[in-house]
Amino acid sequence: MSLEALNERVKTDLSYLAFGGAAWVQPKAHSEGHVYDVVIVGGGQSGLAAAFGLLRERVTNILVIDENAEGLEGPWETYARMVTLRTPKHLTSIDLGIPSLTFRSWWEAQFGPQGWEEVVKIPRGDWMDYLRWYRQVLDLPVINEVKLKLIEPAGGGIHRLHIQGAGAPSEHLLTRKVVLATGIQGGGEWHVPPIIADKLPGHLYAHTSQMIDFENLQGKKIGILGGGASAFDNANFALSQGVAEAHVFVRREKLPSVNPIRQMESSGMIERFHVLTDAEKYAAISHFFKFNQPPTNDTFERAASWPGFQLHLGAPWLDVEATGEGVAVTTPQGRFTFDYLIVSTGLLSDPSLRPELRLIESHIARWSDVYDAPEEVANPLLDAHPYLSPGFALTGRDEEGESLLHGLFVFNYSALASCGLSASAISGTKNAVPKLVSGVADQLFLDDREDILQAFIDYNEAEFVGEWPIQTADDKLEQKI
Repeated sequence: MSLEALNERVKTDLSYLAFGGAAWVQPKAHSEGHVYDVVIVGGGQSGLAAAFGLLRERVTNILVIDENAEGLEGPWETYARMVTLRTPKHLTSIDLGIPSLTFRSWWEAQFGPQGWEEVVKIPRGDWMDYLRWYRQVLDLPVINEVKLKLIEPAGGGIHRLHIQGAGAPSEHLLTRKVVLATGIQGGGEWHVPPIIADKLPGHLYAHTSQMIDFENLQGKKIGILGGGASAFDNANFALSQGVAEAHVFVRREKLPSVNPIRQMESSGMIERFHVLTDAEKYAAISHFFKFNQPPTNDTFERAASWPGFQLHLGAPWLDVEATGEGVAVTTPQGRFTFDYLIVSTGLLSDPSLRPELRLIESHIARWSDVYDAPEEVANPLLDAHPYLSPGFALTGRDEEGESLLHGLFVFNYSALASCGLSASAISGTKNAVPKLVSGVADQLFLDDREDILQAFIDYNEAEFVGEWPIQTADDKLEQKI
């Protein structure tokens, strides 16, 4: 099978499911112009899947915006530096149950079934190519180079989105619902410890989430802080690009070996997380936070095989200092000098860190507002997460907050505490997207329920036109005479 043949197969499969039926959501008029039913912020894998899911539910007045250039959405061609995905290749995600939309179908259309058998893990670049194909074959309504600057409640169940960028069609968009499909960092920000951020100029370090000029680091010596998978991804990538030495520093005495995601994938935890009590959810995610996702075995072996790779366990950074030669790092194991530092210390999830939420974040309920965790599991990082509905909707701290936040859905990594492994995790996508789509569609329906129910009661269109007794042709002729 070729890609062209697969494209036709996708169209056929969707036609069998009556995809593309008439929209049921009634349009809203506004003096400022067109009102979308849903605007999805983020055109990566989560945003694309959300758009497809809504279209399947016949919610068609939607738009996806992404701040990046077309084809560069998400991390895969920017700051992701792993060779392959960490997710097992057999897991399905954004296909939403359509076999012809799976990565496997896309791969086999190009390389055949034997080619699929030879794949151990999905190559990162090929995953991005698959996402580009997915967007194209489904003809999803995405515009690029549009950045969301501010969400402003406009009253009447409408939100005014202030936007900018080369692709922006205007200064703002109006929409009833907003889905923030903004990725790993979309619920907060990447974290750089103050010991680094407050003491070093920006040209001496970068977070792993940033674009890094590795060509300029050829022949140089770099220090990497962090013990998770990303630290080793960056060490391997740096050495492959000509960096002379890459030293990874880990606070723990031993590298993490357990990946809790693998257990969640097979235990029902991902699919059924939403039925847990708040206490059970909190305890589960608090336990999850104790683990850094370990490097995959192949990533570790790949990095460790370089002559310039060094691993320092039990070596937290106690101090950093800019020197004439670069940066001096002090650890319990001694003092090291580097030309450049790379920080792999994760992220913080907190609505107060998001500039686009500044008008409303004080109204957003956090976990600390609704649940007082026992001391043995309490975690301030978890407490700062937004407290979401099972359908990923923001909830308010009070009645005013509920009104202002109505219509806002968080489909990024900050949904972890409320909805489990879901948004921004390939393992959770196939289970999370239907819940999000139902949450959005249900809210649209309930917002308009009075009109919908009245239209149902008033409905009087005759469908049956038969008569009794049945008239023969002679009867009809006699009536005419």
